[in-house]
Amino acid sequence: MILPQEKMSDRAYKLLDSGNQLKLEQVGPFKLKRPCAQAVWSPRKPKLWNEVDLSFSREKKSGWAQSKKIEPSWLVSYKSLTFKVSPTSFGHLGIFPEHLDQYESLDLRASEGSKILNLFAYTGAASIYFAKQGAKVTHLDASKTSVSWAKENAKLNHLEDQEIRWIVDDALKFLKRELKRGVVYDAIILDPPSFGKGSSSQIFKIEKDIHLLLSLCRQLLTNKPNFVFFSCHTPGFTQKTMAHLMDEYFGDLPGSVVSGEMLIKGDQTLDLPSGTYGLWRGA
Repeated sequence: MILPQEKMSDRAYKLLDSGNQLKLEQVGPFKLKRPCAQAVWSPRKPKLWNEVDLSFSREKKSGWAQSKKIEPSWLVSYKSLTFKVSPTSFGHLGIFPEHLDQYESLDLRASEGSKILNLFAYTGAASIYFAKQGAKVTHLDASKTSVSWAKENAKLNHLEDQEIRWIVDDALKFLKRELKRGVVYDAIILDPPSFGKGSSSQIFKIEKDIHLLLSLCRQLLTNKPNFVFFSCHTPGFTQKTMAHLMDEYFGDLPGSVVSGEMLIKGDQTLDLPSGTYGLWRGA
């Protein structure tokens, strides 16, 4: 692994270009090419695509191909945080920059000591971001591997002693138990998959389960909650869809609902749409 002693600039993440249903990224010291269905336009910087260190394909010979020896994992900096990235068999890296940009707008609503629940928390970007602000975070994911990865990221950001509660469990089962225990949260973050399996192979399908999920989240909020942030990469969950869902379950609370597209900001190139979000924020 590339060590943290390196300069932050040598470990930065940048979206270099996109087009032809692909995205070109600078991920620390390496240039990566990955599929991106929404990038149907033409690349703005064609010369940059000539030399790529690592590329992923979902075609006949699917998987990763590298032009030189690449470490199995390395460190990347983004928004003053440090994360371990590692190419997975799904073509993921362990970070989603489009989420980190959204969290900045919630800083003032995550006061020190706030209790935040992070559902489908993956490798912990949100957990780490808000723990850095002094929040008490409950991090939940059904994947033991993802939670272990998130703990590594917490250590990289010197949060080993921070109050983060690590949970490997099915989200819906956990929420029902928290409701019975009378536990409440000041804020909830959720990034449910289109389809997934819980820790005991429970099937989650977003079109079927989203109503129960949001209803349970609503019941687990304190009397004066800060925010609920719902992000989604499922086709069909448009900006307006997200607004309708958030208004249905949280619109009765004092505050407002906003929704929009999540974007990965380009480095002097086109910004890349990367899913949608719905946000309820307290008055």
